Amino acid sequence: MRSRTINILSLALPALIALIPGCIRPGDRLPRTGDEIVACGQLFHTGTPVVLWLDPNGYDAYRAHRHFEPTTTMPAYPAAPGNPQRYGRRVAMPPERKARVEQHGWTLADLREQVDLFVYHYDACGTSAECFRILHDIRGLSVQFMCDLDGTLYQTLDLKERAWHAGDVNCRCVGVEIANIGAYPNPEPLRKWYALDSTGWPYCIFPPDFAYARFRTPNFVGRPARKDLLAAHINGRDLVQYDFTDEQYAALIKLTAAMARIFPKLHLRVPRHPDGSVRMDVLPPDELKAYSGFLGHQHTIKVKADPGPAFNWDRVINGARRELGLGAG
Repeated sequence: MRSRTINILSLALPALIALIPGCIRPGDRLPRTGDEIVACGQLFHTGTPVVLWLDPNGYDAYRAHRHFEPTTTMPAYPAAPGNPQRYGRRVAMPPERKARVEQHGWTLADLREQVDLFVYHYDACGTSAECFRILHDIRGLSVQFMCDLDGTLYQTLDLKERAWHAGDVNCRCVGVEIANIGAYPNPEPLRKWYALDSTGWPYCIFPPDFAYARFRTPNFVGRPARKDLLAAHINGRDLVQYDFTDEQYAALIKLTAAMARIFPKLHLRVPRHPDGSVRMDVLPPDELKAYSGFLGHQHTIKVKADPGPAFNWDRVINGARRELGLGAG
């Protein structure tokens, strides 16, 4: 116990010393603990491991060239031919705020007025490395966060940036791509991505030609949090999906709580029917325009089904509420 206390103090001491007037000198390195995310250049703690685009082995969506093919800059975003950037500026905002941001840049106060949606996706890629390869290198798109099977969060852009992941709501939202191969009308496509152990519990496997099964946690094996396939009717389709991992839920709870604290307009709620069940269909335009809080890609675009039938909305939202000392929603 004494050794553990000493280790904790040794990590905290540089940060404490940095707060003492007169103790900071030019060239001093400011400590970072490894759980921070970035909004308007400011660091905010999450309580779960985060790899920034600034870090070794991070995924940098500011780069105009491909991450896995550094000498190649294309493709360009389809809506902006010739522009190799994978992100843009948040432009859909009141004229006064837009003029202020264009002249002076984003302040945290302005960003807090702008962001009122957080969108959960499954990546349909299986791992965050493959997600970044497909999203950034191949499709010319982006997202602020990725959550890998082992629960590692990757932030690819400052939250002030408009990532390209959720269509018409990109200007008002932040999003996360959660590593999961996705939902299908029948289980057949899942068989090359999951095997069963001796107890019948599924675990993640990868096709022989899959090159991006790399995790920050050594020797990690991803296991769905629930044993059985989960089914739901989403935007007119009957779909099945294996659950996300416990590690992912733990990270998403911390991230969701952090988002709700950083952005006051992000109310800790999800779209629900009057009986309290989570809606599994797209929100009509007027309803989506008036909504603020957490939601899925399925709620913003009718052709989408993510985060899918397996996503445990109550586990994430109620877990975040507990993190913030609030009662169940």
